[in-house]
Amino acid sequence: MERFTKSKTMVFPREIIVGHNTTGQIAELCDRIGSGHSVLIVADKKTKKLSGEEIKKTLIKANYEVKEKLVSAPTVNDVNRVINFAYKNKINLLLGVGGGSVIDVTKLAAYELKKPFVSVPTSAAHDGIASPRASLKHSKGSISKTAVSPLAVLADTKIIMKAPYKMLASGCADVISNISAVMDWELAHRLKGEEFSTHGAVLAKTAAEMIIDNASDIKPDREESAWFGVKAMIVSGVAMSVAGSTRPASGAEHMFSHMLDHLGPGIMLKGRRHKTPMHGEQCGIGSIMMVYLHGGDWEEIVDSLQKIGAPTTSEELGVSKKKIIEALVKAHEIRPERYTILGETGLTMDAAKRVAKITGVI
Repeated sequence: MERFTKSKTMVFPREIIVGHNTTGQIAELCDRIGSGHSVLIVADKKTKKLSGEEIKKTLIKANYEVKEKLVSAPTVNDVNRVINFAYKNKINLLLGVGGGSVIDVTKLAAYELKKPFVSVPTSAAHDGIASPRASLKHSKGSISKTAVSPLAVLADTKIIMKAPYKMLASGCADVISNISAVMDWELAHRLKGEEFSTHGAVLAKTAAEMIIDNASDIKPDREESAWFGVKAMIVSGVAMSVAGSTRPASGAEHMFSHMLDHLGPGIMLKGRRHKTPMHGEQCGIGSIMMVYLHGGDWEEIVDSLQKIGAPTTSEELGVSKKKIIEALVKAHEIRPERYTILGETGLTMDAAKRVAKITGVI
């Protein structure tokens, strides 16, 4: 009989604190983690004022030695600056205080330094709050890199609800797109024999269903909306830790989103320049079309996105119909090694137009 040699490492947050006015618990959280008293707060200019300064004061009162490092974008340069600063100052623990970009920079720096980090989100625009992956920007869009899961998550819904509601809606849309991601993963398992984690898939779908089931209650200016969203995003991040990959939360809909990024920002519609769409918004629309291709209940996805106020059409997204079609046709090129409903050759131009029209995206 062949000897069993399989092994796997799964890293999860040790503690998760979510709720109203939880920022004041940061010192006690760091005490319980017990990783040392030299702490680095990574933030940007806005999140430093929003939460970083209060966290610094609280930690100093608790006899922590606190340093700060401001970052501006999720780039290799910013990550390296944090790494060098933390190494020079002999930092024991990193705190990522901010949105997805700040947290991604922090988790990558922590990964390279082999130091623990705490995720302290000030907004909830995608499920990277607790995931072991990070996205970095480069000249042709963004790339996903292996990082490390946070040792703990402290999410203050009082602060998160102050961020533009569009960010929370985008994060919820990102979680909803787990539905199509898991469908793709199951397909790859059946057709290609790809390794599949039932527990990872169940967690990812549970996170999506948390948003879908509470979509009517997720609205602007409601702290409870941040509560539903953040909890689901954390569960989604944990699903990726269980699976050891992004598979539970990233399929063809994410490839579609990344291709939109690759094709370029600043889309022009009716003579007006629109802001670059958010990642979760793009994934939500991608999920509508991919669930349709799988023969699933794509109309439920549309209904849920509409309830939370996320875009469901190219016009609402701020992207031209032509760009939607081009991204659909080329999406399979993003990660050719990852099998999805788009197959190995992708959609034809006619098929892409038909999918987008039937689902009402264009």
